[in-house]
Amino acid sequence: MACAKTDGTGLVDGKVAIVTGAGGGIGRQHALALAKAGAKVVVNDLGGARDGTGASSSMADHVVEEIRALGGEAVANCDSVATVAGARSLTQTALDTFGRIDILVNNAGILRDKSFVKMDEAAWDAVIAVHLKGAFCVTQPVFQHMKERGEGGSIINTSSTSGLLGNFGQANYGAAKAGIAGFTRCLAIEGERAGIRTNAIVPIAFTRMTSDLPIFGGQNKEAEIGPQFISPMVVFLASDAAKSINGRFFFLSGGQIKEMRVVMNEGVTKAADAGLWTAEEIAANIERILA
Repeated sequence: MACAKTDGTGLVDGKVAIVTGAGGGIGRQHALALAKAGAKVVVNDLGGARDGTGASSSMADHVVEEIRALGGEAVANCDSVATVAGARSLTQTALDTFGRIDILVNNAGILRDKSFVKMDEAAWDAVIAVHLKGAFCVTQPVFQHMKERGEGGSIINTSSTSGLLGNFGQANYGAAKAGIAGFTRCLAIEGERAGIRTNAIVPIAFTRMTSDLPIFGGQNKEAEIGPQFISPMVVFLASDAAKSINGRFFFLSGGQIKEMRVVMNEGVTKAADAGLWTAEEIAANIERILA
């Protein structure tokens, strides 16, 4: 059996990948990395601003040109992931162009950061629609296609420390990303029998979406923690080398790769009174419960 090259070349030869939000930043790097590793790529991007307003085909078209210049195969798609109709059109683009879908990377996202008391319904709905509803809309037809084809597949979602750990001013974004985490775990269980594995990345990277966040201190950190550091994990998870990896979360930033897990401590079990606790007893035992 031939060994894969250390740069990832050939790991996904002949596979077809959809990458949403692939017109810039992390998504662009995913698309380029998958293409370099042998995949045919559907580059999806609505082409809007960071807050989700506006639309243009130029961003997706440019990434397709980059891939073709490298000798790869790619097609652009500018449908919105936040609607069922848009997601179905995106799926059909992949099937009409390449005949199958092996890999889905749910990366599309927007930001509308506000402290919670200043957040309006529009900011909440827009972020939930693109991140969480978008993951549902795109994944469902792709998942169905993978099941019907019977050859498995890889779905890679994008969560965030804002959802798993929390962050000030991102209640909408954090809720969406926490929802994606739950979505990932449920889909990993549902797809396992069909050989469809679902994992999630939890990236921190300097991009146009994040460049003004306080964690970067107003400095350009692309060389240290740019999006190029994130995509090798996506190529790995998309490949057959990751066939045993399912329902996992990987924190990625710069040279760091860490698995993030939900853990449960030993806690305290009450035997008396059929296990029924009183609030007073909980108060008296809270330190043991938290230990």
